[in-house]
Formats: sequence, C-alpha cells, structure tokens
Amino acid sequence: MKIQELRATPIAVSDPPLLNAAGLHAPYALRIIVELVTDRGIYGLGEIPGSSAALAAYDAIRDVVVGRDPYQRTAIRRAIEERLAGSAPDPKALYAARQLALRVHSGIDVALFDIIGKDSGRPVVDILGGRVRDRVDFAAYLFYKYEGSGGEFGFERDQAAAGWEKDLQAAALDPAGLVAQAQAMVKRFGFASLKLKGGVFEPRVETDTMLALRDAFGPSMPLRIDPNALWSLETSIKYGKELEGVLQYFEDPCRGQETMAALRKAIKIPLATNMCTTNFDELPGSIRHGSEDIILSDHHIWGGLQASMDLSRVCRTFGRKLSMHSNSHVGISFAAMIHLAGALDELAYEADTHYPWQREEVIVGGKIKIEDGAVEVPREPGLGVELDREALARLHANYLRCGIEDRDDEIEMQKKVPGWKFQATRW
Repeated sequence: MKIQELRATPIAVSDPPLLNAAGLHAPYALRIIVELVTDRGIYGLGEIPGSSAALAAYDAIRDVVVGRDPYQRTAIRRAIEERLAGSAPDPKALYAARQLALRVHSGIDVALFDIIGKDSGRPVVDILGGRVRDRVDFAAYLFYKYEGSGGEFGFERDQAAAGWEKDLQAAALDPAGLVAQAQAMVKRFGFASLKLKGGVFEPRVETDTMLALRDAFGPSMPLRIDPNALWSLETSIKYGKELEGVLQYFEDPCRGQETMAALRKAIKIPLATNMCTTNFDELPGSIRHGSEDIILSDHHIWGGLQASMDLSRVCRTFGRKLSMHSNSHVGISFAAMIHLAGALDELAYEADTHYPWQREEVIVGGKIKIEDGAVEVPREPGLGVELDREALARLHANYLRCGIEDRDDEIEMQKKVPGWKFQATRW
C-alpha cells in the first residue's frame, strides 16, 4: 500500500469572543484538515491548528510523503523533519522550524494511524497499545468572554442553537458571569471538573472567581486556573497560598522552568504546564529544575500520537503526572484525543477540551457527544469518524471569506481596547 495523495484544506469555524492572556479570539478559529489517500482507496484524516506557515509546509512536504508506505511512520517523520528543519540558518530559526515540523507532522501522524486502523480493522486506540479505559473524562473549559457567539451570525439568528448555547452567548466578565457559564456547561455536558482560562483580569478578580466557583459547586468539584504565565513569581506565591486547598492544580501561573520550580517550593498546590515544558528538548531542564508536577500533553505540539505515548513513559520514569491540553478543534482532533487518552495508562486528570465552544463540524453525523462529562472510546476501525465533504467545503468557504490566515489575538483585542499590547508578565 502506498500514499497516493496528500490534501491539506484550511477551514474556519465560528469562535466566540473568548478572552485570554494573548488578547481575544477572532470570530473564526483556523484549522487545517489533512487527508492521506492510498492506492487502495483508504483515506486517513488528521487536523491541526491553521496558519499560513503550516499550510505552506504541507505543500513543501508533499513529495516526501506521497509514494510512501503508510506503515513506515518513522521514515515519514524523519523525511518531514529533514525537509522543514534540515536547512535552518541559525539556532532561533532551527527552533521555529522544528516546532512547525512537529505540528505539521502531528496531522500526518494521526492520518497514518487512521489508515493503519482502517486497513487492519482495529481502532486507533488498539494500534497505540490497547485501551486502558472505555470512557475518557473531560473538564469544562471556562473563559472570560464578551457577549456573542462568533462567526458571521449571532446565536439569536441561529435556528440550530439550543438553550444552553444561548446561555454561553452571554458575556462573562466577572465571578458571577463565570459561575453562570460553568453552571450551563455542567448542566448540558455533566462535566465533573472546571478549568478557567486566566491571565485576563487582575489576579484578585481571577482568584475571587475561583473562590466563587468553589462556593457555587462545593469542595468536591475539582478546580483549575491557567493564567498563561502572566503572573510574576511574587504574585503567583501570594494568590497561590490563598488558593491552597481550593485548586486541583495550578497551570502555568508564571513563566519559565526556574520560576515555576521556585513557586513549586513555595506553595502546596501541584503545578501543571503547557508552556514551560512543551517538547522533548525541554525535558532535561524540567527534570533538573523540578519545574512542574504535571505535563499537559498536546499531540499537535509534541508531534503526534506516537510522540505523546513516548512522553507518557518519560513522565512515568521521572515522576511526572500527565494530562491533556486543548485548543479550538473540531471532531477529527477530538477523536484523536479520545483514542490517545484511551491508551494512556498515565493519564491522571480529566482532559481539557474547547469542543463545546465550536458550533460547526466536519465529520459525518455532526458533533461527538459528551455525556456525563465523558466520551466513549470508539471501537470502529481507525479514528471511527468519516469526513463530511459538504461541511468541509462550507467551512473552507468560511476560510476564504473571513480573510484570516493567521491567529492574532492581540490585533483582535485592539478592536475592543485600542492600543492594547501583550505583556509577557502583566502582574
């Protein structure tokens, strides 16, 4: 069997005006849908965050992927890395090229596993080593946000919007708004843990939000906050001490492995990261400094499903716990996350997911159902999802029409707050 064709289709899906440390989400989130088609008529699917650089990279690697045996995953990975990062002129450029190669390869890697699963008649979770759980638990992902639903039309004109989605359209700019948002999420999906994307307001406000969530849901509801490293060490210690006994874990409150290590010694809350340790090159520093207790893996960032399985072994060896990071994804990435989580014996916490915030879908049958805060691990061959080509065409038309080629939350925020600038450490 040989790969006959590589297709990379950029799409844009509606994204609400969610606030974060980098600014504000644009009305559309960008994704790239990857298809590998074989000479046996089997096709595999992948999905990655969209950008002009990633889209160009798929054109650049097409000739080193097409013609390969999809079972030769290591050779394909090496060929992609060599093509995208083999001629970087300096260390800074090399780092950027490697990061791009990992992201681009992650879409190829998932598609290869999808092909292998379909060819062998087994779900991807079995190809990864076999299921260790039948259901994968997820956390509600809460955001401060402006009113609205993103995309071209508001929910008030969207006949497909359910009542809970109208609740999520509401602004949430203070503790009371976040409690209402969390209640809507829990009522609709049955989530049994809550995560807040912080780094938006002064830490006193965000700490009060966590305390309000604890008061609303009680001490049995696990809570997390992610300030995206915008707090100084001193600020992280001050509010971290106040949140001892409240947080399940504290995600990236401050920046850098050494700073996180100092915080880890000062407070009694497990620290998690998706910022100070994000690739295998950064693991030695993580171990040397003791910068976190939990690594939040993301197969898009670490280089695919196999890399994520490899990461779990490192975590076990060096006493790290493992969970999963998320971004604004549709059903192909969500399915890949579910299969990966189903195979990871080191998965210690409910995984992140933005999935409830996205309205559109590119897979046949519509959105994957989250019930009682969890999703069943599929048993169908491959990822267990098929591409809805009409939906793909519609969302590609969204991409062409919206005019967004790269995510830039700072520019979007400046439309609301003129002159607003990102700061690496704000408080």
